[in-house]
Amino acid sequence: MTETRVERKERTRRAILDAALELCEESSLVALSLRQVAKEVGIVPTGFYRHFESIEELGLALVDESFASLRSMLRAVRQTDRFDGSFASIVDASVDILLEHVHAHPRHFAFIARERTAGQPSVRDAIRHEIELCELELATDIAKLPAVADDWSTDDLRILSGLIVTAMVSTAEQVISGHGRRAVEERTAEVARTQLRMVLIGALQWRSSQRS
Repeated sequence: MTETRVERKERTRRAILDAALELCEESSLVALSLRQVAKEVGIVPTGFYRHFESIEELGLALVDESFASLRSMLRAVRQTDRFDGSFASIVDASVDILLEHVHAHPRHFAFIARERTAGQPSVRDAIRHEIELCELELATDIAKLPAVADDWSTDDLRILSGLIVTAMVSTAEQVISGHGRRAVEERTAEVARTQLRMVLIGALQWRSSQRS
């Protein structure tokens, strides 16, 4: 079948995004040049501008795409049936889902890990904003749990969701930095399980009225 102009444009845009993710494995986005990306894709530098105005805009597009996979992971963790049963089963399911998504989207998680500390200011701000949105969504779901529904303030729900999201992001970063070493991943997963159990067991004993 003949490829349409729209399909060809989308294929090239996809190739640019993939090339940037691959090139960013060696360094941060700030060190990436438009010519590098164009050469990797096999287009002239002016062809880049048909899809993105700058490397910064490309970085922001990668943030959006990277967080699509992270939000997918967090939604899976937040499914109602994931919160049924023992603390151990909740935590184990959460960590298992995290590892599955890191394995499925390693470049996206690696991109988030690098750029949230070493990226361009606009990219760092976009990542921080996306993480805050993840925390808000999780706080909304935690508020539905019977154990906290009537005893937690909005601020405390945000604090708990922040702890959980931070632990998840940190675990993903450690798995990525382990470069597929099984022993490192197993140790990281075990630490993550312990951290989340501590957080959940402690949190469900908390009441906002305890604040002094």
